[in-house]
Amino acid sequence: MPYLEAAAGNPSTACCDGVRNIKAITPTTADRQAACECVKSAAAKYPNINQDAASSLPGKFGAPLNIPTSKNTNCANIN
Repeated sequence: MPYLEAAAGNPSTACCDGVRNIKAITPTTADRQAACECVKSAAAKYPNINQDAASSLPGKFGAPLNIPTSKNTNCANIN
């Protein structure tokens, strides 16, 4: 959370592992939609999340996500 709220420094190793795990455990459309809803729900609990920092996470780890990182995403539209 420190990286997502301040967008400074580098995310932790645990954060990196988490981003990589999301991609690994969401092979189907239903999995990606469920993960999207989970991420949105978690993000709603942290109003100070910097959207640019959240969007940059996958690139920082070389692990592109197969779900959007925006709090405003309509998860039903994910394929």
